[in-house]
Amino acid sequence: MRVLAFSDGLFAIAMTLLVVGITVPVLQQGDSVDELADAINDLSGSLVSFVISFLVIGRYWVAHHEFFSRLEAADPGLVRINLFYLMFIAFLPFPTALLGNYFENPLAVTIYAVSVAAVSGMEVVEYRHAHDNGLMATRLPDDVYRWGAFLSLAPVFLFVASIPLAFVHTWIAVASWYLFVPFFKIVQRWQPERTEEFF
Repeated sequence: MRVLAFSDGLFAIAMTLLVVGITVPVLQQGDSVDELADAINDLSGSLVSFVISFLVIGRYWVAHHEFFSRLEAADPGLVRINLFYLMFIAFLPFPTALLGNYFENPLAVTIYAVSVAAVSGMEVVEYRHAHDNGLMATRLPDDVYRWGAFLSLAPVFLFVASIPLAFVHTWIAVASWYLFVPFFKIVQRWQPERTEEFF
């Protein structure tokens, strides 16, 4: 499918561009261990934001593949929605660099959180369009569809909720993003029957 091939290429470019924001430090004394250690320490924000974004984009790539593997067809509407989805993916290296350079700035965290929330929101839009227009290879039961939409929306609420925390302390906001892991494990207990047949 050409849409998937194009999407894969853009994901690969976006993930590669993440490292561009991390510049190799220039030392006054090239053989100074202390100076290099200090310079690398100054890059800690960029390194942390790189790892976060690589994992985030990687997660979206996996989810995107799983979504398209369940499609029977892709209509022009889905292609257009997917293009907007990819626009937000392509944008992520910028807030990643912003977060890396200004990790202690709550506005940088806010811009990053909003950007990632937008990607998750577009996932839901794609998912709903495919479901409502009969593009899925197997139509999902209503309860399973609502469950999938809820899981896709969860990161939106998580990242938006972290914005006020950023103005308390940026590290608290960033740490809160990882609450999705225990949250997902907890809510799995209430998933509808037969969900595993579709996800």
